[in-house]
Amino acid sequence: MNEERPDPSLLSPPMRALMEKMAAEFGPLPDATLLPPAEGRALSARLNEKRNVNLPAMMSEAEVWVPADTTLGSAPCRMRILTPENAGSGTILFVHGGGFAFCSPETHERCARVLAIEAGMAVAMPDYRLAPEHPFPSGLRDVVACLRALLNGRIEGISAKPLLIAGDSAGANLALASMLHEQTDAQSLPNGALLFYGNFSADLTGASYARFDNGPGLTIAKMERYWQWYAGDRDISGDPLACPLVASDDTLLRMPQLYLMAAGVDPLYSDTLMLHERLQNLGRRDDLDIVPGVIHGFLQNTNELEEARAALRRAGKAARRMIHRT
Repeated sequence: MNEERPDPSLLSPPMRALMEKMAAEFGPLPDATLLPPAEGRALSARLNEKRNVNLPAMMSEAEVWVPADTTLGSAPCRMRILTPENAGSGTILFVHGGGFAFCSPETHERCARVLAIEAGMAVAMPDYRLAPEHPFPSGLRDVVACLRALLNGRIEGISAKPLLIAGDSAGANLALASMLHEQTDAQSLPNGALLFYGNFSADLTGASYARFDNGPGLTIAKMERYWQWYAGDRDISGDPLACPLVASDDTLLRMPQLYLMAAGVDPLYSDTLMLHERLQNLGRRDDLDIVPGVIHGFLQNTNELEEARAALRRAGKAARRMIHRT
């Protein structure tokens, strides 16, 4: 793979300044992945509170529950629905990241609101089950159940067609895996997907893992623990529903249009490039957007980081193209 390799010293000045500000404000913090899961989630939620301020106004906010689907093995799942003032038809099912173990619709709400405004579509955020208490495929089944509920028109008051699916980090994994699941099960697929700095493989030996093994931000050690929690006591490295990079050429070829975004200073940088290269080799022409100088999770910082706001503007334009709305 012909891969450019950004250097951690090449953080953009705004990204570096924001990281220094956060470090000064919070001081030394424990590694959330070394805490008991509930404590790690509480720490993650506290850090994300600082990112979810000055929330852009929405035309409406609502919560709905998607019932358990016994055929899937899903659990009842809360969905937070955000509808912007400029909403046209359609919805984005946005799956939050957090290593399959942390975060919630609330930790990602500002990011979701900005995406909703830029795309001109409602955003639905599933509160899927988290590892390690609920390892693979529990969270995936919840996301699939929400996808089916939207596509089948079972959520009252939601214009779910056209439908896009989106996600960041582990959420990008779940978004892509949910489409692979539904394709295998001969179910309907969304019109397209927005995948932000996703982790698509349990193989942590890519070039960007070697370059950014100790961050800044995400590290190999954290990723190892996230994958251990998600896998439970199973080897899931060869299962495309857990690791979409091992999916067959045929299933990837039949995916809807994808928009792939990578952060330039991120251990997961290689995952996005490898997925894009596979898609290109199949003759597909999916969008690849590399954002230099920013770390994993940078889209959480739309309140203070123009690079995050600009990236979501581009993602919103991509969403509009996918549903043929200029």
